[in-house]
Amino acid sequence: MNDRYDAGEAGYGAGPYELVGYDEYGQPMYRQVPAQQAPQAQQTTYDPYAQQQGYGYDPYATGQQPPVPSSYDTGRRPPAYDPYGARTPYDPYGTGTHQSAGHDPYGQAATSGQQPRVTEQTAYIPQQAGPAEDPHAPARPEEPRDGGERDYHTEQFAFVEEPDGDSEDVIDWLKFTENRTERREEARRRARSRIIALLVVLALVAVGGVGYLWYAGKLPGLSSSGSKPGAATPVSAQKRDVIVVHLHNTGKGGTSTALLVDNTTTKQGSTVLLPNSLALSDDDGSTTTLAKSVDDDGASGTRDQLGTVLGTDIQGTWRLDTPYLQNLVDLVGNIDIDTNTDVPDPDAKKKGSEPIVHKGSAQTLSGKMAVAYATYRAAGEDQNAQLERFGQVMQGVLRKLSSDPSAATTTVQTLAQILDPPLTDKDLGTFLAKLADLAKSGAYKTALLPVQADGTLSARTSDSVVKDILGGTAKSPDAGSAVRVSVQNATGVRDDTEKARVVLLNGGFTFLEGGTVSGTQATSKVVYSDPAHKSDAGEVAKTLGLPAGAVAKGTVTSGADVSVVLGQDYKPGTS
Repeated sequence: MNDRYDAGEAGYGAGPYELVGYDEYGQPMYRQVPAQQAPQAQQTTYDPYAQQQGYGYDPYATGQQPPVPSSYDTGRRPPAYDPYGARTPYDPYGTGTHQSAGHDPYGQAATSGQQPRVTEQTAYIPQQAGPAEDPHAPARPEEPRDGGERDYHTEQFAFVEEPDGDSEDVIDWLKFTENRTERREEARRRARSRIIALLVVLALVAVGGVGYLWYAGKLPGLSSSGSKPGAATPVSAQKRDVIVVHLHNTGKGGTSTALLVDNTTTKQGSTVLLPNSLALSDDDGSTTTLAKSVDDDGASGTRDQLGTVLGTDIQGTWRLDTPYLQNLVDLVGNIDIDTNTDVPDPDAKKKGSEPIVHKGSAQTLSGKMAVAYATYRAAGEDQNAQLERFGQVMQGVLRKLSSDPSAATTTVQTLAQILDPPLTDKDLGTFLAKLADLAKSGAYKTALLPVQADGTLSARTSDSVVKDILGGTAKSPDAGSAVRVSVQNATGVRDDTEKARVVLLNGGFTFLEGGTVSGTQATSKVVYSDPAHKSDAGEVAKTLGLPAGAVAKGTVTSGADVSVVLGQDYKPGTS
């Protein structure tokens, strides 16, 4: 240990030092012992006759003042200041005479003569308290009375380790830095875990989506129009639910027929439009038309005949009169369809009035507008055009109907219809809900059944509908030798049509309903298109009581061999 108070060091003058107290750190402090108290072991002896210079005492008789230690000298502490040191020079003779002298930093009074050896008491410096007494500390050795040097031991010195506040701050900073680093590492680990979890979820979603698209046959590059669910199943083995709906125009007369098909195997919905000229087999085996069968044979008979001709199983019949169609459209909240023509208002009293339905895309139709559009047939327009409008309205209704079976059943029950057995409100509601779901998802289409001029179906033209959609085989009744006669009424009397039908059936002809011509005609016409049926046309005119001059070559209606237009010259009782 570097003791900054070692006695006898250079720079503090020659001579021994004595203990005068302890500083605030518990370190001993010393001062230089006066010459008269110097130990005898020193080589230099006291000279009573030494030369005096000034007021100081030169123990080495050099005639110079002893050097004053500097407080900045090599970090050593100068001897402590003794406040009790006498500023008045010591008078060994007691004369009381005081001489002026400067302050002696060594606590001695400067004199002009030699001074005898005086025994002084060691005093503590007032502003510096002594070290605290430790009862367990070893006893402090007494000072030698002969002025000799003390014998110091290591255990006499206490090494005081001062508390350093900065060390606590450093520890706190290290802890803070360590905690901050750990938090950053933990945040990075959590972020990596979240990213990994997110990637796993995305991978699972991607795999699930691809699997669903593959299963649904919608995967790009691996799917085609034929690779839909159940496409591998043979057409005849696919399961279908089919209901026939007949729209009855209660205002102007006439019917429109369509099949609603739900292919539960391929998840595909369809509306098949059936022309009124479709040839069916009557109960007695005679050939009739779809329109005639609806009027004469009723729901059950027509359903059975359609099943025979189309080779499919029809589960029920839904008779939909135009007032119920209007209510149905209003219940679902109107419909949006692309209209292909302007439809005049049926209630307008003047010609040229604003049409009730305008031609255009995404037209919103109320119930009344939907009925007018579904039943509209322009002058000279084929019946298939009106039938296609009816199909548009039906698909628009399905898109707006609820896909929930309970809600759809409630809508059907709200119509308060009396359905033909075995169809019930619940059956119809559930069936329509399934079709509504398919219509909303885009898995729905409308197709027109192609019919030949004689009302029969050919395998080549009907496969796209009968086989692919209905899963059946066309079985049209044989034409045989019966001549098919289409009759239109232009007499202005509705009963004339029925009377002509009875006469023709009794004459061995097949009667085809041709409808009512707008307005009246004065003369009747019998028309044939194929020269092979010229004689048949003459027989028809004769059977109806018409003159031979009424027979002429021209265009006949679809499905007929001979067309007849009854004019006002027709007299039912004369035939």
